[in-house]
Amino acid sequence: MEWEKNSFIVSDDASKLDIEVIYEFLTNSYWGKGRTKELIYESIQNSFSLGLYLNGKQIGFARAITDYYTFAYLCDVFVLEEFRRKNLGHFLMDCLFKHPKLNSLKWLLKTTYAQSLYQDFNFKELDSTFGWMLRK
Repeated sequence: MEWEKNSFIVSDDASKLDIEVIYEFLTNSYWGKGRTKELIYESIQNSFSLGLYLNGKQIGFARAITDYYTFAYLCDVFVLEEFRRKNLGHFLMDCLFKHPKLNSLKWLLKTTYAQSLYQDFNFKELDSTFGWMLRK
């Protein structure tokens, strides 16, 4: 499935994903440091991903870990620095949340700096983490 807006394209075609671009960005991000290229590749293979493109070049990415029926965890969302402030993060998220495979799920995410983006898509900060548990 593809969407177009002002020459920018969002696609769910995994064969178009540029692992080098994704790897370069994620390993330089505060949340993705230390990931190997193999780990990134395998995580993409086992998730639902969207790529954001301009003239065939990947400039953004989003990944959802999901069972496609009840729940999705949103992660690894980015737009390359030189393409920010053009509403492309909103375009990418809008396509993700309207995708027919994902449009009826409960969503969870963790973000340090992008709360305003996700609030625009009705994400709310948790009042409590009661009941949530973590195993490392």
